[in-house]
Amino acid sequence: MKLEIFNHSLVSTSLSPNTEKDDVLLALKMIFRPRKWKQGEEISILENEFKNYFKVNEAVSFNSGRSAFLAILKSFDLKEGEEVLFQAFTCNAVVNPIMRLKLKPVFVDCDESFNIDPKDLKEKITEKSKVVIVQHTFGQPAKMDEVLKICKDNNLILIEDCAHSLGAEYKGKKVGTFGKAAFFSFGRDKVISSVFGGMAITNDSKTGKKIRNFQRSCDFPSSFWVFQQLLHPILMHYIILPAYHFPSFGKFVLNFFQIFKILSKAVDKKEKEGKLPSLFPKRLPNALAILALNQLRKLEKFNIHRERIAKVYSEGLRGRFEFQGKVDQTKRIFMRFPILVDRKKDTERILVDLRKNKVLLNDGWRKTSIVPPDTDQKKMRYIIGSCPRAEEIAKRIINLPTHINISEKEARIVIKSLLKYVS
Repeated sequence: MKLEIFNHSLVSTSLSPNTEKDDVLLALKMIFRPRKWKQGEEISILENEFKNYFKVNEAVSFNSGRSAFLAILKSFDLKEGEEVLFQAFTCNAVVNPIMRLKLKPVFVDCDESFNIDPKDLKEKITEKSKVVIVQHTFGQPAKMDEVLKICKDNNLILIEDCAHSLGAEYKGKKVGTFGKAAFFSFGRDKVISSVFGGMAITNDSKTGKKIRNFQRSCDFPSSFWVFQQLLHPILMHYIILPAYHFPSFGKFVLNFFQIFKILSKAVDKKEKEGKLPSLFPKRLPNALAILALNQLRKLEKFNIHRERIAKVYSEGLRGRFEFQGKVDQTKRIFMRFPILVDRKKDTERILVDLRKNKVLLNDGWRKTSIVPPDTDQKKMRYIIGSCPRAEEIAKRIINLPTHINISEKEARIVIKSLLKYVS
């Protein structure tokens, strides 16, 4: 189907969506202050602001969400072969720390909210089950009452994966404060972004002490790696995003910078093969803590904007596409606005057609149960057919952008583009 050419700016779900001019200028400023790249007071300031925001005993920073998750898992002194249960339709960044510690990943199917299905969770618990991870997918909190009861009844440790859900609430309580611990990501396309970065939080003093000791045992990433991350928002703003006005050229420019190691990739090739690269775990360098602090202080503005854009999508697409199910008494934060296309439609073709008109909706959360799509599912130990609803979601999903750089006008352009595919 040939679409008309719209006179609009680039619309993208990913490509460092949260970065504003003040973030770019801050990164540019930090480039010329290498003494502040690794050590500095901003690390503890960021940790304290997280502690205060969640009202918890401990917040410990790392260079990524997967590093924070690994630190949490290690704090529980789990034995080789013990089981960690978590939903399919997740990122390989969740699976790899589990396998690094020689634990067994057990995939649980999704419910209508794209979160862990409590019924399937019950069925997959065994004598070796020790940990349950709840992922609040795209900012929609899971059914926490049901999950908490299952964990209590079976003496299971609950960890919350809040990479998508900073600021979301369940029954008036912030997600991240229900389990024994929680982890967050500040990746380039997360709720707040510092290119790389993560945080572990806990209200349990014993767990918090172990996580803190683990952090102290980690090194900082290299200065070159820090330099790569500081370059990311600068090159993205001034070179890469402008190049994406011709999408194929933009992709070429981004690949060029990554191939020649000027910029780092969000997901390493090894991670797609079931291995955790030597970059993880590491401590959060001070330069990235500075970027994360700037973003954290804009969190409320970001999430209010996301809610407003989500309302535009909801009103414009209701009855034409299937939406992510909402869990009662939750405050979701709409990191994305996911829709499910008709089973008979070719999602790939839709995305390619939209791309020709500068509407880039392929964010990598699609096609396979463990994303990105080129992840080796067998090496993730995922058995095809074991989580049918998760597999169906992956085949039918398109994620719409809600970030701060998407205006209501651009959201309506996305709606107009998508309605062409509704028969």
